Amino acid sequence: MVHYTTVATCTLNQWALDFEGNYQRIRESILQAKALNARLRIGPELEIPGYGCYDHFLERDTVQHSWEVLGRLLEDRSLDGILIDTGMPVLHRNARYNCRIIILNGKIVLIRPKLYLANDGNYREMRWFVGWTRLAQTEDFVLPLFIGRITGQRSVMFGDALVSTWDTCVGIELCEELFTPESPHIAMSLDGAEIIVNSSGSHHELRKLKRRVDLITEATLKCGGVYLYANQKGCDGDRLYYDGAAMILANGVVLAMSSQFSIADVDVQVATVDLGAVRAFRAARTSRSMQAARATPYPRAKAECALAVELGDFDNSVRPTDPIAVRYHTPSEEINLGPACWLWDYLRRSGQGGFFLPLSGGLDSCSTALIVHSMCRQVTEACLRGDEQVLKDVRRCVGAGADYVPESAQELAGHLFYTCYMGTENSSTETQERARHLAQTIGSYHVDLRMDSVVTAIVALFVLVTSRTPQYEVRGGSSSENLALQNIQARLRMLLSYLFAALLPWARGRQKSLLVLSSANVDEALRGYFTKYDCSSADLNPIGSISKHDLRKYVAFARDAMELPVLDEFLNAMPSAELVPHSESYAQSDEVEMGMSYAELSEFGRLRKVDGCGPYSMVMHLLHIWGDQLTPREIAQKVRRFFFFYAINRHKMTTITPAYHAETYSPDDNRFDMRPFLYNSSWTWQFQAIDALIERIESAQDQ
Repeated sequence: MVHYTTVATCTLNQWALDFEGNYQRIRESILQAKALNARLRIGPELEIPGYGCYDHFLERDTVQHSWEVLGRLLEDRSLDGILIDTGMPVLHRNARYNCRIIILNGKIVLIRPKLYLANDGNYREMRWFVGWTRLAQTEDFVLPLFIGRITGQRSVMFGDALVSTWDTCVGIELCEELFTPESPHIAMSLDGAEIIVNSSGSHHELRKLKRRVDLITEATLKCGGVYLYANQKGCDGDRLYYDGAAMILANGVVLAMSSQFSIADVDVQVATVDLGAVRAFRAARTSRSMQAARATPYPRAKAECALAVELGDFDNSVRPTDPIAVRYHTPSEEINLGPACWLWDYLRRSGQGGFFLPLSGGLDSCSTALIVHSMCRQVTEACLRGDEQVLKDVRRCVGAGADYVPESAQELAGHLFYTCYMGTENSSTETQERARHLAQTIGSYHVDLRMDSVVTAIVALFVLVTSRTPQYEVRGGSSSENLALQNIQARLRMLLSYLFAALLPWARGRQKSLLVLSSANVDEALRGYFTKYDCSSADLNPIGSISKHDLRKYVAFARDAMELPVLDEFLNAMPSAELVPHSESYAQSDEVEMGMSYAELSEFGRLRKVDGCGPYSMVMHLLHIWGDQLTPREIAQKVRRFFFFYAINRHKMTTITPAYHAETYSPDDNRFDMRPFLYNSSWTWQFQAIDALIERIESAQDQ
């Protein structure tokens, strides 16, 4: 028989501890799902308080206010007639669990705690929650008194159970559980769960989406069934951007998927699926039936409703949803969209009036400017579509009246984006002109200044105190003098950035100040090739976890996709800090000064973080990768040089600007890459082991 049911999954732009806003977005998504005739709606992980509460989960208020929001959902009769899956922290027997709450018509059907907690990379769930270890077991949970008065229940089922409706069975899986070897959906589907729901708080990384889609596709192809995946989206208060892409699959094919990158607050996706097709798919596989016959039985929580259309209510206008082809963004498209959405969320929620960017004329600050331009394009498009929330946010940021609608990305940038070229005697006219051309093209309010008088004043103070005049190395000075003179320029740019961010809007007759943007890439952060408290120090860094290689490809993409021929000037320029005097015979080069290429830095970064290599194992690995290009001793020297500079510069990561997380080898010291910041930079034992290895190899080669 045909048993059609319409199900809904959501991506919501939740914000940590914004209980009122989170409630409104949850309610709106449920109403939209009902309007689309859905019988089941699921939302993101911990959607009531927001996933990114972190140590606020340890506060009793977070749990209390979550119950209060749930109470408002339970009291709302306009939300009846649909099975709702929502999420919040729950204290049970004085232990805190990350839970899904299944509700129907003002009653709680089941509280399902998370089994396997995410505790690697950016995730620290075991700091705040405990996993439920009693598989396929439940116990009674006594409800808070005010919730009991709303629902008329004293206690409800708590634990690892399935939800049984009149006509089907629903299993619940939470985010990390999908990624484990023994994913719960396997046992649940063998015990009869025909629909699996997964509520997630999964953040964006470049090239990550395909892993999610492949896992869910394999799950439904192997086990059969319908799989609903929900995810948060947006910046909910820190470095992560949750990238949506909620999806519905059935028997190995994708039926619906929301946008991965969007500035809309609520996105509901529905699909009409045939539960009869699920039953036929499973019954046709004898080996699966043999395993199902001995499957572990799960407790059933009863939901007094039917998800499928009754035979007597036959409606031939109901059509099953056709499969869709998944469109994966290229890494350059991801860079163009993800950080731009993150910046917009941060700007509108911070209450500031825009962004200030020191625009150097180099590739990195160019990339940051392009991301802000992408943000302006997305915001303008949403305004022209009539998105009321975006229009409200734009008018508040710009300080405009209720009739303001941006005409173009450039016009909006004139209000929200300020750029400044801070030149010195060491700066070239080429970088100055590149910065000016780019600012004109994207519409930013641009200031061009020379800061030599400020630099001279600082040096003069030192001369006055010490009676010694420092010189650049190219003019006979020592390396200490050379570095100090460069750092004066770099650090003054940070001070001037905050001065102009605070007062440029005031000079234009505007009230709000600006957020300062940084443009240091992940490879330079890894090696420490930047000045502490220079322009790498800012409020936000949209490219801080993106490699130079990917940024170069992104700028080339933006040149074509956004029709910006001015970007050719940046792509053809040599990367240079322009902090020392240059001449026809000498020009400062980033890669020459670092002693390694950006491509090599990316390789070192992945081996160090992703593959878990120390100095010795990194040399061993690279002997096989680079052995046809470099001698063993040259490889060893490069690795030693990298680890030396990594060690002496690691302290800089303790003050690094919060950066959009995008890369698996990010050295972000905040949470993702937790390591010491004081090292023995001689690496005595490790380097001796490398020396012994190279000697053995060279000795064998000589023989």
